[in-house]
Amino acid sequence: MNVGSLLTMQGNKFPDRTALIYEKMRFTYREFNERSNRIAQALLSFGLQKGDRVATLLFNSPELVEVFMGAAKVSAVFTPINFRLAAEEVIYLVNHSDARIFAFGEEFFSLVGNILPRLPKVEKFISVGKAPFPQALEYEPLLRGSRDDEPRIAVSEEDECQMLYTSGTTGKPKGAVLTHGNVLWNLVNTLLAREDKEGEIALITGPLYHAAALNNHFLIRLALAGASVLVKHFDPRNFMEIIQREKVNVISGAPAMFHLLLNLPDVEKYDARSITRCTLGAATLPDETKKKLLKLFPNAGGIYDVYGATEVSPTATVLKAADSFRKTACVGPAVPFLEVRIVDSQDREVPRGEPGEIICRGPNVMKGYYKDPEETAEALKGGWLHTGDIGRMDEEGFVYIVDRKKDMIISGGENIYPREIEELLYHHPKIREAAAVGIPDPLWGESVKAFVALKAGMTMSEEEVIEYCKAHLASYKKPKQVKFIDSLPRNPSGKVLKNILREQFS
Repeated sequence: MNVGSLLTMQGNKFPDRTALIYEKMRFTYREFNERSNRIAQALLSFGLQKGDRVATLLFNSPELVEVFMGAAKVSAVFTPINFRLAAEEVIYLVNHSDARIFAFGEEFFSLVGNILPRLPKVEKFISVGKAPFPQALEYEPLLRGSRDDEPRIAVSEEDECQMLYTSGTTGKPKGAVLTHGNVLWNLVNTLLAREDKEGEIALITGPLYHAAALNNHFLIRLALAGASVLVKHFDPRNFMEIIQREKVNVISGAPAMFHLLLNLPDVEKYDARSITRCTLGAATLPDETKKKLLKLFPNAGGIYDVYGATEVSPTATVLKAADSFRKTACVGPAVPFLEVRIVDSQDREVPRGEPGEIICRGPNVMKGYYKDPEETAEALKGGWLHTGDIGRMDEEGFVYIVDRKKDMIISGGENIYPREIEELLYHHPKIREAAAVGIPDPLWGESVKAFVALKAGMTMSEEEVIEYCKAHLASYKKPKQVKFIDSLPRNPSGKVLKNILREQFS
């Protein structure tokens, strides 16, 4: 069994059932499978070998999932890149991944054209649309020139399937390598815990470079022969219009998305009775917000709170809809085929109700970080994934998140590590020292606030600092606020006391 075989089976069992909906286009399972076979055959014609990386820079689209499934069928490793990243960040990820193939959309022609000379490991560039540079092969003509028969490649559960980059505390992203077995076990765990059903229609707005959107929101729909409505950008009104028009059953997102929905004027005018399942990730919602959502989606019955990490493919715990209000601020028990423990700094299990680090072990835990044995050994110490998240467990085995990974900021469902912002600020010739922290944001959950101490005689404006960050980082990582201070508070060992920054200045 492998991830690609899921599509092969559905193409055989339900050839005329709708698989994908994108804008005005619809693809049946037969069409989706045949197009994925064509891209798989094209990859083989390029000389792609088992374990080679195929990188993408694409918005949610049929082409993205076709490349994903095509790569899975030939045991290549699908490596989607965050489309919100700046050029320097894209260069790093493509080169670090050792990608031999790089597929990208027309929205990124300018970016790719500028960085193309700095991607020496890429052998084939594939453009969705006709790129303005000769190195790129156009996607549709490439498919038309390929065969649509199933590739005869043996793919096992032990083979690598995906490499999903996750931000690291060192400031450089890490490539979490997930095998076909990891992804399949995550499917089993998640659909059992979320109680998903065959043939449902899901609206997928979360970016498919995220493990949650790719392996939960999309792949579960494929495994259960449902339909995926792919949306390039989240827009609250368009979101509700699609629900009404397509009679969507399942929606998933981060708190920021649901806040935007609830703040949409006249949102109640839309017919949303088709929604029977609403899943939440990245953070929990207050009970009052959940009640408002269930008023908007009267047949949902509750909210499924999902907790996990890229390294777990990504689901670790799920709070079922039936427990939505029985367990406040809770993310549920461990999924069926995963063990979760709460431990102290010596990996000793703490008493129920006491806080500690959340660690887990099971068949959906990653193989490791690509080209990073030290980080892999640290993360998988003793055979358990150490999440770095602090939580507690009640007597029923339900988990509550106490704190996020050390210093990590979660803004609109995106993980932001302050170290990356701080290292950039330290490179500015006017800045002596800097720190970044997360502050409450009513819309995004958290936003970045930078604390900056300037060198003697130097002056800067808040806008100058923000624009400097925007020029070198993805826009969502830039500070929304800047506070100039004389010096950063530190403890005797020199460590910056970020708790003081948050309490005194935020």
